[in-house]
Amino acid sequence: MNEEMKMSPQKRATLVSSSVATILVIIKLILGVASGSVAVLASAIDSFLDMLVSGFNFFAIKKSEETPDNEYQYGKGKIQAIAAVIEGTVITISGIYIIYEAIKKLNSGSVTTLLTPSIVAMTFSIIITFVLVKYLLKVAKETDNLVIKADALHYQTDLWSNAAVLVALGLVYMTGIDAIDAIFGLGIGLYIIYSAYEIIQEGIEILLDRALDGDMVANIGEIISKHPEVTSYHWLKTRTDGSTNFVEFHMVLRPNILLLEAHRIADEVEDKIFLLDMNKKWIITPHFDPYDDEHMNVAMLNGKHLSRVKKKNNV
Repeated sequence: MNEEMKMSPQKRATLVSSSVATILVIIKLILGVASGSVAVLASAIDSFLDMLVSGFNFFAIKKSEETPDNEYQYGKGKIQAIAAVIEGTVITISGIYIIYEAIKKLNSGSVTTLLTPSIVAMTFSIIITFVLVKYLLKVAKETDNLVIKADALHYQTDLWSNAAVLVALGLVYMTGIDAIDAIFGLGIGLYIIYSAYEIIQEGIEILLDRALDGDMVANIGEIISKHPEVTSYHWLKTRTDGSTNFVEFHMVLRPNILLLEAHRIADEVEDKIFLLDMNKKWIITPHFDPYDDEHMNVAMLNGKHLSRVKKKNNV
């Protein structure tokens, strides 16, 4: 089996987006520099950053898919969150630069030229970006991969910004008012910064081990509590690294139950949890209790914490 056949859908998606971004960079950069259009130049810079980010995303996905080893026993899935934060930061920086160029053009009053070729180039860019976004959204839905979702969101913002550039060029062509180009460039820059916030936020939340969304946690709790041989449960904790969901909980069983039966019950609960999201890997760690010790354990932990405080203060 050759390397192409082994390539995962998400890695293939990053290669496709990198290739598309490279084509768009060449076209936009040549016309942006030649025409003096801030909007086209801003779009070219954004596509260049797209190309770099998509290349980095390929590396991030490749590393995240590596099998856990003795050194990284939970795998390297969080590298996807790191990639998302970096991508969002890069997008933000590109937005700031676009705003800077727009303000500079407003102050200098420079003239936009080569309007017709620029309009044709941006029309082509919109078509090819639309096709790419549809493809990335399809892969994101199939894999639920954070990096691909970030890439799809990024190119969606490109689609809107490209449309704004096209409108700006059309208005300049019709009215001859070059300030329109700079004003649209300013708006694109602000929109790009706004779009980066969601990507950065999701990446940081994963790095901070935020729990799975409320509906997912509720469904997990319902699966545990509805098992006929589970008396109750407590200390349900969840997190994700972007590709693997981690779940741990205490479930209360009959005090005299055999270990073999407890293991069977745990397997039945885990099998149902797996079905909640089959695009993700799951690592589920149940703990068996003969009675509900939630309040006692909380009290013990509080006591230990108080003891540490007293020792620290030499009480």
